[in-house]
Amino acid sequence: MGQQEKVATSLAGAVSDEISASLTAVDEELARRYPGDPGTRQPVHTVYVPGDLFDADTLRGWGDQALAALDEHAPDAASLARVLGIADELAGPVYERVRAKLEREPVEDLRVDFEDGYGPRPDAEEDAAAARAARLVAEAYAGGTAAPYMGIRMKCMEAAVRDRGIRTTDVFLTGLMEHGGLPDGLVLTLPKVTYPEQVAAFVRLLAAFEKAHGLPAGRLGFEIQIETSQSILAADGTAAVARMIDAAEGRATGLHYGTFDYSACVGVSAAYQASDHPAADHAKAVMQVAAAGTGVRVSDGSTNVLPIGSTEHVHEAWRLHYGLTRRALARAYYQGWDMHPGHLPTRYAAVYAFYREGLEQAAARLAAYVAKAGGDVMDEPATAKALSGFLLRGLDCGALDTEEVTRLTGLTRADLDGFASPRRAALTVTTP
Repeated sequence: MGQQEKVATSLAGAVSDEISASLTAVDEELARRYPGDPGTRQPVHTVYVPGDLFDADTLRGWGDQALAALDEHAPDAASLARVLGIADELAGPVYERVRAKLEREPVEDLRVDFEDGYGPRPDAEEDAAAARAARLVAEAYAGGTAAPYMGIRMKCMEAAVRDRGIRTTDVFLTGLMEHGGLPDGLVLTLPKVTYPEQVAAFVRLLAAFEKAHGLPAGRLGFEIQIETSQSILAADGTAAVARMIDAAEGRATGLHYGTFDYSACVGVSAAYQASDHPAADHAKAVMQVAAAGTGVRVSDGSTNVLPIGSTEHVHEAWRLHYGLTRRALARAYYQGWDMHPGHLPTRYAAVYAFYREGLEQAAARLAAYVAKAGGDVMDEPATAKALSGFLLRGLDCGALDTEEVTRLTGLTRADLDGFASPRRAALTVTTP
């Protein structure tokens, strides 16, 4: 031991107390606005099915159609790897996991659509479809056949369809209550939001429903769909999407980019409307910054190029979808839309290849961080958080196995949760 240093200070303790007191309001505001990641599983995609087409066999039907597409157009690991450019050492593991996923859990998040995919219908017809959707969703959860997340997309809060959207929301939620209550995986999507006041209005609707049924305040959350330029940049030059998150009063769970409505809104020609257009990148970057730290997650949009028809066309569509999904993952958009069962093979192939490619490096860096072992990269706590989040997302979707992650990192699932998010760690402790 060397010479013990004399520690001296110049300021009285009252100075620290005064500074802390002056920042109390800021501390409270930071905790309210930026609680961090909610610690729950984020689905890798959202599937939209029109309200009149949704039935008890929809989820299994999508999986079966996706498997049939693989059987016809890429019947083994080598053929899919050639189409998508997957490395040889990953071809087998990715292909096997894709098939297993399509057999076990083909859809992670399903939205019964009463907006663009459904269109205007007579009120009695939409009422019946919304009530039927509630019954089928409730039965799926009760029978263990539901996707992890399910819900509806109602019509928006614009004047022409507002009353219809409110009524469909009421019919659907009331139907769920009559069939056993609100499932844990319930998700609502509010489309075509332009002004924060529309978000605030939807909050009032959900609060009124909670009060009518004696539910806890805040039980109902919802996603905000970003489909207009005004939702990104308001007339006064501010980021409207940030104000929308605030207007949701803690109920916003996600921001979903609407590829085609947004592209059309800013004047992009139909041939160039895609999720990798510069206009799309700008909108999603603003969404991402606005949502950072708030617990609100960001989802990419979709491609409208369907993998149907000849094998040549299917392969071309698969390459496009795979590339867009990999691009989104690299930009930290961990969720997107899928519009057709034929998109499922490439959704999962892209997601699984992404996580399996990064597994060994992420695990080694995290293990070195925990062991203070150094290495050729000097990581900080924020990076350990990101590394843990990467591994947890891979585990949640089935790209990775708990045993292999534990073997490579020396960490349990609870350890990873602790690094990734205090809220996630709390859920791990309290959830059986």
